[in-house]
Amino acid sequence: MKQRQCGPFKVSAIGLGCMNLNHAYGIPPSFEQAQAVLLRALDLGVTLFDTAALYGFGSNETLLGRVLPAHRQRITLTSKCGIFQQDGKRTIDGRPATIKKTCEDSLKRLNTDVIDLYYLHRWDKTVPIEESVGALADLVREGKIRGIGLSEVSAATLRRAHAVHPIMALQTEYSLWTRNPEIAVLDTCKELGITFVAFSPLGRGFLSATLRDVAELVEKDIRRGMPRFEAANFAANVPLLDAYVQLAEEAGCTPAQCALAWLLAKGDHIVPIPGTTSISHLEEDMAAADVVLPPALITQLDALINQQSVIAPRYNASTQSEIDTEEWGQVLT
Repeated sequence: MKQRQCGPFKVSAIGLGCMNLNHAYGIPPSFEQAQAVLLRALDLGVTLFDTAALYGFGSNETLLGRVLPAHRQRITLTSKCGIFQQDGKRTIDGRPATIKKTCEDSLKRLNTDVIDLYYLHRWDKTVPIEESVGALADLVREGKIRGIGLSEVSAATLRRAHAVHPIMALQTEYSLWTRNPEIAVLDTCKELGITFVAFSPLGRGFLSATLRDVAELVEKDIRRGMPRFEAANFAANVPLLDAYVQLAEEAGCTPAQCALAWLLAKGDHIVPIPGTTSISHLEEDMAAADVVLPPALITQLDALINQQSVIAPRYNASTQSEIDTEEWGQVLT
């Protein structure tokens, strides 16, 4: 597996987003199947594993805490605070005391003494970003985390946070069909020496080109609440896939590999973290690290699937209000 830099760590060019193993896309796999996916990822050279207190309301961290400790020295372990379950509800809380308590809980579930990269999963807009990052900086000084990350924030917020303590990584959705990072934050990360970690690099499955009808989604799949996966909007986007599949065939790779290779080509500070419950899909995804797309084909991909050709926003209004990322058409100050 090729490698890229993330703060002081050399990590696999493609990491593993572990959320799917316990959270979000319907009925999760058995422990045995989830364990098999994690161990196969290690075999394939994956060294960056991404989880969060939110995923499965702690059960995803517990899973990693059961499977990965024997391999702890081989991996860069990342988790997130700032969103968790409280009284059965999803809660955003960026107060320093809450961040420190969440970290203690995560360390126990992960069965480790230190988390290599710890993200603020969402910026709690009732708390100045400087206060939340200050609490994370305390955790660095205490040796409980090695680096600080942020998720779904703008370039302006990133700069404010970076002034308090160096930010190791910023994590935001980025793929052919979600181009928001290209507005400002991708360049800001490169300028400041911050790794950009791209979640949902396959467009939540759209760019694998295997889902053609949202009726196939199970009842508890979180995509059912996302505008792009509403029946009419999804149907309007599906025609993009025929030309996309053809371009992937021209590149000699699968559609999923094409999407990941496109991301890797966009900057050497970018690390995508696809997630899966399938070993065959895992093997397919990780093989994308060796796919090199011709510049002319990248230009064709850019023109085919982008913020103008994709119908509907990525989040509904409620979720959109929780994040701080730049939006197309927004006037930046």
